[in-house]
Amino acid sequence: MILDAISAVYAAAVATRRRWYAGNPARQKRLRRPVISLGNLRVGGSGKTPLAAHVARLLLDAGERPAILSRGYRRRVAAEGVTVVSDGTHVLADVESAGDEPLMLARSLPAVPVLVSADRYLAGTLAEAQLGVTVHVLDDGFQHLALARDIDVLLVDVEDLADRPLPAGRLREPISAASVADAVIVSGVDQLEPVRRRLGVARTFSLKRRLGAARFPDGRPLAPAAVVAVAGIARPQRFFDDLRAAGWVVAEALAFPDHHWFTSGDVDRMMKACAESGAPLVLTTEKDAVRLERLASDLAYAAIPLAVEIEPSDEFNQWMLSRLQTSSAAGGRR
Repeated sequence: MILDAISAVYAAAVATRRRWYAGNPARQKRLRRPVISLGNLRVGGSGKTPLAAHVARLLLDAGERPAILSRGYRRRVAAEGVTVVSDGTHVLADVESAGDEPLMLARSLPAVPVLVSADRYLAGTLAEAQLGVTVHVLDDGFQHLALARDIDVLLVDVEDLADRPLPAGRLREPISAASVADAVIVSGVDQLEPVRRRLGVARTFSLKRRLGAARFPDGRPLAPAAVVAVAGIARPQRFFDDLRAAGWVVAEALAFPDHHWFTSGDVDRMMKACAESGAPLVLTTEKDAVRLERLASDLAYAAIPLAVEIEPSDEFNQWMLSRLQTSSAAGGRR
């Protein structure tokens, strides 16, 4: 009952904040180049970062020079101002100053600048002035209302429909906040219609997750085999299930908290699990690998990427690029 009461107060507060920005648009800072915001309602684990990579590749293929703006959640060294994780040519920051997801994005998208700052307007201004970007991708931006956006994309899971706001549930905002999104992307094709009916959002797409090719740190590929699966992400069980569905034999599964900073003790635990299960190595996510590599000199491990597909893909691509063109023309930004 106490949690329900706190959730009600929290939901009212965040709804008031959103209404305040909606009624005072001049309070939002606006960058010269268009901003595409990608976000969700749930705390963690919805696929926002793979979606940001997908959209950045779409923009690159269309001839744009996108930058990804991130807050660098749970990084250990939060310097004042802006941390340029990648300038679109070189990776310039380590995991402690970048954060795991920004560094992962910088490595997988070598042509895309990635910048981290609590003030994403400041990061975007730097990207425009020094890195020649033509469009910004705001990673995890649905609640970042201080920065004006031209396209607002919300990622929704069917579980969100029955969830409650923090702290009783996992929602950052009430489900009604979805109505302000320009488009909703739903996890799972079979969940598209229920979410569409509940939210009343006309523009909806579906998201499919797929595992890529596993590789050792030196780039060698790894075929499906028996492994100790390690995940320090918001929904580790989903990762373990995906591995099994893709043909991997999960001899043992070790789950850690999201963004967990691994210790030497954790590595010892992984090595012990390999020895006891007979699995020759650890298989982890790309996101976990950037936090694990600094300690894993004696650990045999590989990482497997998670990619997403948006369906129908042609319709999504056309919609996104058309909206971007309209926003650019309306703002006189090019």
